[in-house]
Amino acid sequence: MTAHGFRAAASSMLNESGKWSGDAIERQLAHADPDEVRRAYARSDFWPERVEMMKWWADYLVTLKAGGQIINLRPPTNAGARG
Repeated sequence: MTAHGFRAAASSMLNESGKWSGDAIERQLAHADPDEVRRAYARSDFWPERVEMMKWWADYLVTLKAGGQIINLRPPTNAGARG
């Protein structure tokens, strides 16, 4: 997993939750506004929503850690088996 992979996973899960506006999610992921003037002055865009979103995200991660199922992506190797 790369840093970008974590960002992509967060983006997907936050969007799929249906709880947050797409604009707030994009701003939280530090995706810049294409309007240069707006970008220079809009540093706190969606701040209250972003704070709530990060609280939700933290709680979600704690839930995954507590009861999450670990999926092994690599098949087990049979060290003693002959192929």
